[in-house]
This record gives sequence, C-alpha cells and structure tokens, in this order.
Amino acid sequence: MPVLILLPPSEGKTPPPSGPRLDLTALLAAERLTAARREVMDELAQVSAAPEAAAILGLGPRSAADAALNLVLAEAPCAPAHELYTGVLYEAAGFGGAAAGMAEALSRHVVILSGLWGAVRATDPLPDHRLAMGTVLPGRGRLSAWWKRELAPVLGPIAKEAGLVVDARSSAFAAAWQPDRAWGGELLRVRAVQVRGGKRAVVSHHAKHTRGLLAGKLVSLAAAGSAPSTAEGIAEAGAGLEGVADAELSVPDRSGRRDLTLVLG
Repeated sequence: MPVLILLPPSEGKTPPPSGPRLDLTALLAAERLTAARREVMDELAQVSAAPEAAAILGLGPRSAADAALNLVLAEAPCAPAHELYTGVLYEAAGFGGAAAGMAEALSRHVVILSGLWGAVRATDPLPDHRLAMGTVLPGRGRLSAWWKRELAPVLGPIAKEAGLVVDARSSAFAAAWQPDRAWGGELLRVRAVQVRGGKRAVVSHHAKHTRGLLAGKLVSLAAAGSAPSTAEGIAEAGAGLEGVADAELSVPDRSGRRDLTLVLG
C-alpha cells in the first residue's frame, strides 16, 4: 500500500433504492470497532427519537425530518460509502468510474472518517444516516474526541504500513485521528487556496472540489498500478489537476506532517 488517502464523508448523500442490509462485521476493523459502533448507534437512535433531535444533531428546518433515518439503520438498504456520499468532494473524485481495478484501489487506499462509523473503507456498504463528527452526544461528548481513542489502534498500523498518508479531511475529522510522533511516515495535509487581491484565501466549495479531484486522480493511478509513493509525486499529481496553477510542499515537521498547498488559477 504505497499511499493511504483519508477523506471526510459528505452531508450530501444519495440513498440506494435497494441493497444489502447493514453488516457491522463487514466494515473496516470490525473486530476492534464493532462494539464502539453499536454504542454510537444505540445512543444516536435514542437522540433521534427525542423532540430535541434536530437541535442535538445540528439539523436545520429543511432537514430536521432526516433524524428519522437514524432509527432504521439496521433495516435500510446499503450502498458502498463512495456511492452513498455524493457531496462536492465525491462528485469531483468520480470514484464511480469503470476503470479496471478501481474497486480494489478504493478498498485498499481510501479510508473515510465518520461520526457514526469511526472509519470505513470507501467500499464498505453503509445505510443513509445523519451524524456529523462535530456532534456532541449526551453520553459520549464530542464525537471527534470520543473516536480519537477508538481509532488510534486501528488507523495507526494502517498508516504505518502505507508510510505516506494524503490527508484530505476537514478539521473536525482531522481531530479524530493523527499519527503519533514515532510513526515514521509522512502525512500530507491537503489545502487549496485562491489568490484574491494578492492574498490567499480558502474557499470551502473550491477546496472540497480540488481535494476530490486529487483523491480521484490518485485512486485512478493506483488502479493502474502507478500511484505516487513520495510526497513529491503527490504534489506533481496535484499540480496537473484542472484549475490548479501550482502545488507547494512545506518542510516536514518533527512528526512527518507537511502541507501540500494547491494554488488555484
């Protein structure tokens, strides 16, 4: 596994009309995370059935009814995570392509962080749901902090095996796991900025789109057996993306973290 790509989920989802039911034993690191996932599912069901569900889950007036989705997780049809999530990042990534080896590359190289599931492979089957990583559940506190303890023994070894991690997560999901200082690899935090009036600014929509383009490019290269295995190779792939004028790599810090800044043209 020359590279591991970490992604957030998306608020935008397209629930499948049919599909298999949820099987927790089929998800990433089921032997370690199933009990934790059940705990979150159980409390989420209690919260979602309460009158204050929308407030706790951060759902607006137009999406308040979506809390009911969390009451039927075990019965709802599932789709692979990369198909269920259809927000800006996933649309840009284009993971649904029919390129040979795409499904295997997604399974091996992409891990998605989740407020409900902790971390899953891009190919793990999931039902439609509503739970943000920044949510504070009464019995668990903020989920990013709660999952941090659970994910360390799972993602640490996966990252160590990869050696090179491309981190395309937002801050809420980045808080749920970071490699420890002794891991010995490199973690590239992907940023996308626009130059406006001589100053650089992060625009959320464009940042998500660009991170998606990079993730899609890297998975396609992995499917073809030519994924970059160095930070410089990742930067080169980023520099060649549509709309990207330049790619800048920072110097690694003591724990191997560095920024990959994609400057949009």
